[in-house]
Order: sequence, then structure tokens, then C-alpha cells
Amino acid sequence: MRLTESTGVFDALGFGFFVVDEGWNVLLFNREAERITGFTRKEALGCKCSEIFHTEFCNARCPLQQALVSGDRVSRRQVHFLTRDNRRVALEISAAPFTGSGERTMGVLCFREVLADQAGTDTPADDPLRRLVFRHPLMLQLLDILRMVAPTDASVLLTGETGTGKGLLAKALHDLSRRRVGPFVGVNCAALPDKLLESELFGYKKGAFTDARADKPGMFELAQGGTIFLDEIGDLPSDLQAKLLQALEERRFYPLGATKPVSVNVRVVAASNLDLARRTTEGLFRSDLYYRLRVVELHIPPLRERSADIVPLAELFLARAAERYAKRATHLDESAKRLLSAYSFPGNVRELKHLMEHAVILSDGTTLTPAHFPPQMAVHSAPTAPMSHPGHPTCPGQAAQRLPEVERAQGGSLLERERDLLLQALSENDWSILQTAAQLGINRTTLWRRMRKYGI
Repeated sequence: MRLTESTGVFDALGFGFFVVDEGWNVLLFNREAERITGFTRKEALGCKCSEIFHTEFCNARCPLQQALVSGDRVSRRQVHFLTRDNRRVALEISAAPFTGSGERTMGVLCFREVLADQAGTDTPADDPLRRLVFRHPLMLQLLDILRMVAPTDASVLLTGETGTGKGLLAKALHDLSRRRVGPFVGVNCAALPDKLLESELFGYKKGAFTDARADKPGMFELAQGGTIFLDEIGDLPSDLQAKLLQALEERRFYPLGATKPVSVNVRVVAASNLDLARRTTEGLFRSDLYYRLRVVELHIPPLRERSADIVPLAELFLARAAERYAKRATHLDESAKRLLSAYSFPGNVRELKHLMEHAVILSDGTTLTPAHFPPQMAVHSAPTAPMSHPGHPTCPGQAAQRLPEVERAQGGSLLERERDLLLQALSENDWSILQTAAQLGINRTTLWRRMRKYGI
């Protein structure tokens, strides 16, 4: 009997069962495997087993790999598995090799659910990574590395485009570390003016400046014993780069107006959507600070390069949005899934989340279709094509063209639409002050002044 003819027999089994070839491609997937994992047979067949059945042992101590290498059965290993709908379940698995037709070596894995009081402790029940819905091999590999790095105190640099989830991974690093009982303090280095940023990071002493009426601890002190997350580190001014390097090297620093240093014990996780290596060669970022921050560098690929994550993430955001807005929407139809999978997502995961909220709000039934999504999605499917944002009918980048023209035409005065143009430019650049100022052709100080003027 051929393997493909055995499906009916395996469907009668009371446990999950799948078969992989020597390339780890799923060849057979029974009905109980569908029920436990949430993946249909059609979705599973032809996929790598790690995309469908990812556990904490993938890429390290994989039972199937052990069975194929040793030629022996691996029995009753307890693992924790993240289902398609993001439920974390404990499983007991067994793996064994067998030789099919034509002397072809294959592997078979059997699994069943384990009751909570029977589950082992190989992985904490409250695993922080359970919140991360990733299916693409690149992301699964990244999570494996994150698990290895988290228990150390090594500085970590997270790189990737805006909206890829760097802040989420930074929090997961903290939650998996020995410092998880301490605070997690996040600072956006591009969201504050230079002088204010220094006082926010390092604090100040009473009398350091006019309004300093009492001592104020900075973010580094507030993160004592925990983790400080420095987002958009590439926007850090050069003078603060030197002070940050000193704090990292010596584990102490001087608050503004202080005569004695403050000692701290914190782990630093930094993130940037800029090419820091290039900025060091251009003299815009200190090379010594760059290498100090990137003891370990984790690059998060854009969503368009990991399409296997799009639909699972969309379904997660759909469920959250439906609950938030009290809507009946429960699933995407196949054409909506194809639309999402073909879209380039210039805003990455953050944009996907907002698009799902948009679709859920416009829905009046249980199923989301392409009609519930912005029409621009069908047009902007090329990798580099940006999407017009709801509420801003003009194309992305138009603010960059209009604002300098307005200034020149009005001799420095601005039309009433300047506030809208500023908001649009800030939104297009994910509220990065440095990038927005560069796009508008003005300096950061001017941008801050105009933002204050319009109450932004």
C-alpha cells in the first residue's frame, strides 16, 4: 500500500500523525493532527515540518532528527506547541524512522495532547514567546537564537524596517532573561529634543537648569536591575552617543548638574531601522558605540520577505479587533488571504494590524473579503510601492514636496494646511523626527518648533 493511499487508515488513529521526507517536507497529515494543530491537511502537505509543527526543540534536539540519525525510536518526549490560532498546548510526542518504497528514508511523528497536570517543565508554562505568531523559517530561526541570547547580559541590537516588531522582541528578550523580575524601560531616542532626551536618559539634579526644582532620576536609573530598550538609537545625537558609550563601558554616568556619578546595573537592548554600519562610515554614528551595542545583532526581515507569517498574524489581529470593536467577524475568505499575501506591506506588521482593524470596523458579518480592505492594496503590490494612508488622500511623500514649496511661495509663512502636512509626514516616517525633518528639508529644531506651534 502506497503512503498516499494510507490516509484513511491514519485518519482512524486517536493521535496526531504526520510523515516527512529527508528534506523535512510533510508528506502525510492525519485528521487528528489537523484538530490538534489547527492546520488543514491541504495547508500542511508540502510544507517544512517546522512551519506547521514548531516546538522549542526545533533546530536543537529535534526528536525526528534524532530518530533519523540514530535509526532508533524516540519515545514520549514532552514539548510545547503553538497552534495555528495561537493556543499553547503541551504535547507528548514520539518519533521513528522508516524506509518507504524505493528505499526512501522517511520519518514519522506521533503526538497527543497532555493534560496540564501531566505536562513537564522543559519550557515555562508562561513562555513569553507564546505571544509571537511566526511561521516563516527565518523567524523561527530568529526565535531560537533569541532563546539562547536572552539568559545572558549581552547587549543586543535589533535591526529591521519600521513596524517589524522590534519592540515586541525586545520585551520578549527581557521576559526570558534573569532580569525579568526587574523593570523594562523603553525610550524612543527620536521622540524628544536633544537636551530633553539627555535629561530623560540620565536624569538631573536640583538646580541643574531653571526648572529643575528637585532631583529627577533618568531612565537608566529607573531600569536598575532590569532592561533599558533604546529604540531608534540611530537618531541619537553625537554628544549623547559619547555619554551613552561611557555609561555602557563604565556602568556609571553623571546626571545633569551632578558632581558624583551614579552607578547602574542594566542590560541594554537597542533597535534601529537605519543602516548603522553605513552611518558609522559616514561619521554620523560612533563606531565604538555601534560595536558595543551589537554584541549580538538580530535582524528582523520585513513582512514581504516572510509571507508565511502574513495570514496567521492577520487572523490574530482580526480576533483582537473584533473583540475590541464588538464585531462578529471571525475569519478571512480565501480571496482576502490572497490579497493580503500579495501585498508588499511597506509598514510591515504595524500596517497589517491597522489594516485588519480597518477591515473589521467596516465589516457587518462573520467573513472578511477584499471589499473590506482599502482599494489601494490591489494596486500597490510591488515590493517598493507605498500605500496611501486612510485619512490622507495625497500620496506618501507629497508632504515632502509641498512644504518647501509653501515656504518659498509664502516667504516663510505657511498655509493653513501645514498642520495636516506635518502630521502626514510624521505618519509616513513612523514619527521619526530625524527622518521627517530630512524628508521635509528642514532641521530638527525647526520641526520641533512647528510641532509645538500646532500642538502636535
